[in-house]
Amino acid sequence: MTKFTDLNLAPKVLKAIEDAGYESPTPIQAGAIPPALEGKDVLGIAQTGTGKTASFVLPMITNLARGRARARMPRSLVLCPTRELAAQVAENFDQYTKYMKLTKALLIGGVSFKEQDALIDKGVDVLIATPGRLLDHFERGKLILSDVKVMVVDEADRMLDMGFIPDIERIFGLTPFTRQTLFFSATMAPEIERITNTFLSAPARIEVARQATSGENIAQSVVMFKGSRRDRAASEKRKLLRALIDAEGEKLQNGIIFCNRKTDVDIVSKSLNKYGYQASPIHGDLDQSQRNATLEKFRNGEIKILVASDVAARGLDVASVTHVFNFDVPGHAEDYVHRIGRTGRAGRDGKAIMICEPRDEKNFADVEALIAKEIPRLENPLGTVAEETPESDEATSEKPKRTRSRRRRSDKSDEVKTADQAEEAQQDRSTTPPKSEPKPEPKSDHSADQKPQHRRGRGRKEDEKVVGLGDHLPSFIALSFDERQAG
Repeated sequence: MTKFTDLNLAPKVLKAIEDAGYESPTPIQAGAIPPALEGKDVLGIAQTGTGKTASFVLPMITNLARGRARARMPRSLVLCPTRELAAQVAENFDQYTKYMKLTKALLIGGVSFKEQDALIDKGVDVLIATPGRLLDHFERGKLILSDVKVMVVDEADRMLDMGFIPDIERIFGLTPFTRQTLFFSATMAPEIERITNTFLSAPARIEVARQATSGENIAQSVVMFKGSRRDRAASEKRKLLRALIDAEGEKLQNGIIFCNRKTDVDIVSKSLNKYGYQASPIHGDLDQSQRNATLEKFRNGEIKILVASDVAARGLDVASVTHVFNFDVPGHAEDYVHRIGRTGRAGRDGKAIMICEPRDEKNFADVEALIAKEIPRLENPLGTVAEETPESDEATSEKPKRTRSRRRRSDKSDEVKTADQAEEAQQDRSTTPPKSEPKPEPKSDHSADQKPQHRRGRGRKEDEKVVGLGDHLPSFIALSFDERQAG
């Protein structure tokens, strides 16, 4: 078996690896580190949780041990799609450079430009950044990329999903043509294939697992759910989620619940806390300080359940996550692989449970097609949801919208009477006496020999008056009131 001592890493790097408790590299590390140390371009394809971060951090800091950074001119560049993933890379850098004098700067949103500018002005060996914030510094004239010797693109498929590919191409153009490029991704979409063919030079391709495969050590299952009514489906789905959490019992040490929408993240988190579950939300609308504090509490065990959007699907490096719950089927099948990759890390066993509604069946079929296997169906722990009484969740459930009276009349529950009611109504109609016709008013003497006139468009003669309405009466009001029309 290959060990880290066989990979020609710097002695100080090997000492830091030993302190971290690692002895043998993962397959992606064993395949990527040797060509990266030789200065070759590397194209690494591996599922999440296989140690891709260390596979480029370790050779990069070994090669950077010689030389010194200049002000505003970083010697290496690591691009990450999200703040969380960038922060994870920064933590790995600190862990493995504890015995080396290398500097770093982290350029992400939510942090003031002034603090980041101060670090760049001193000169950094490693610059870890998200594409948007990196270009912001460059356009402000605070950053020069002409001295970059190593460029790393991490989670390239996520970059594609988030629309960062034009920014990546621009950044490639700002760096020297002679740079070394390390390119890592869990999947290889055609657009990513085009970029690697354009910007990588004869790369060493390391593919340790079939593209977009899920870890074999992750037990996957899905519950096919259908709400009893449209206005109750959301609360019933949250009730089902709680039942799935309860069914795991003590096996659930901590878990992450993924939702497709930020609003659902907040709603699910509030609902869980209302029913006594220890949960906190994390999504892109939260301040960076809030996100960092929440993640730190989750790592320390102060929070048992983390409710997250896909912003946390990549970059959350918590080795001991036991469960992942997909409250929604992801819109992109690749995101499923990254979501469940938060559990079963570093060779541990994990469990992933998903809830699929009828509207999500197409996306669910895409997920099964991507991972090339059928996900086992799990029996609904609540039985037939339609027979259940919906939860009283005033704080989190959506209020039913008001409907027009025409829609209410069209509702069968309001329109159709029961058999007893119909029978009573029939009896009422048969026993009610017919209404007596109103007595005709007596004719006026002056209109006795007048012929009846049509009620519309014709008035009385000028000498005719109607008692109580005065002398000046408009003709359209003076309608006929003779006996024949009254009958």
